[in-house]
This record gives sequence, structure tokens and C-alpha cells, in this order.
Amino acid sequence: MNVVFLDRDGVINEFPGNGLYVTTVKGFRFLPRALEALKLLTDAGYNIFVVSNQAGVGKGVYSRQKLDQITAHMMKGVKAAGACINEVFYCTCKSSDGCNCRKPRVGNIVKALASLEKGIDDARHAYFVGDTEIDIKAGKNAGCKTVFVLSGREDRTYMKRWDVKPDFIREDLYDAATLIINEDSSCSRDRRGGAHQSR
Repeated sequence: MNVVFLDRDGVINEFPGNGLYVTTVKGFRFLPRALEALKLLTDAGYNIFVVSNQAGVGKGVYSRQKLDQITAHMMKGVKAAGACINEVFYCTCKSSDGCNCRKPRVGNIVKALASLEKGIDDARHAYFVGDTEIDIKAGKNAGCKTVFVLSGREDRTYMKRWDVKPDFIREDLYDAATLIINEDSSCSRDRRGGAHQSR
């Protein structure tokens, strides 16, 4: 099952800054090579889901309508690049609400897998790409392989204080996409009795 879960801010688009949110279409800017990365994954046959916390809606910083406009803008750019995102799952609740869909909980990952008629057990064959400890925890909680990218909020210094560690670290989504495709290709060769997979 070729599935990749992606955080949004700091992975696909520029991170707006600590305590800030992308609140307008104008404020949404794709990171360098992000669209190329999405096309690589699409061409390789991956189901791509965005799983993102957007508590700014729950806090009243911006509206759900604005969020939907930003999402439509993102999806238009992705389509123009020849790529495809299956679906976007947001949690717009505040952290104090205790929502099961708010990362690091896995409610939205479960919903994404259900759309493919898969269960949470299948997440062990999937990847989660994110730029924060919360993303890596969400991936680990779901059983995914995790990739920490250095294009967003947190860096290696932050990571030293984390309770969990990612399976892989890469500079950005493009490097993560290349890794994922190569890892899966290596695993396929191993299952066929081919070259030994190197880590």
C-alpha cells in the first residue's frame, strides 16, 4: 500500500512563524521543490494525504471559509504541476478541546486510511512526513515510518529534546520523496531476492 501522509505548513508551504497561521491565499507560498516532490510521489503511484492541525480556525483567527480558499488554491497549484493529493484532513480544534483528530492523535490518519478501505494496521506500510515533534509522534502513534524535514518549524536542535526520534531526516519534501521511493524500491527488490537494502 503506497501511502504518504504530509503535514502542510513547513512541508508543502512556507512555515508562517511560531504562533502564526497562514490566513490568506496570498500568504500561502509553496516551498521550493515541493511541487516537484508531489509530482514524483504521484508518478510513483502514491496515495497522498495532507494531515494538518489548523487551530487558528478554532481560535477565531481566521474562518473555515478562508481555510477552504487556501486549500483550493493549494490543490489548484498541485494539479497544475501534474501532481495529485487525494484528500486534505484538517483538525481545526484547539489543543484544549481534546479532539481525536488533532495530531499527535491519529483520528485523521484513520479517516484517510478508511477512504482507501484500509485499516490502521496498514499504516505500518505508510510514511508520515512532518517538520515537528507532533508530526513524528502522530506518525509513530499510527505505526508509520516517519521522515522529519528541516524545511519548517523545528530543526535538529529541537529534535535533541524530543521524546521520539524519526526514522529518517531529510532537508525538504523533495529529498523525503526521493527517499521514500528509493526505500520502497529497495524493499521490493529484497522481497524478490534482489539487492540487500541499505539504511
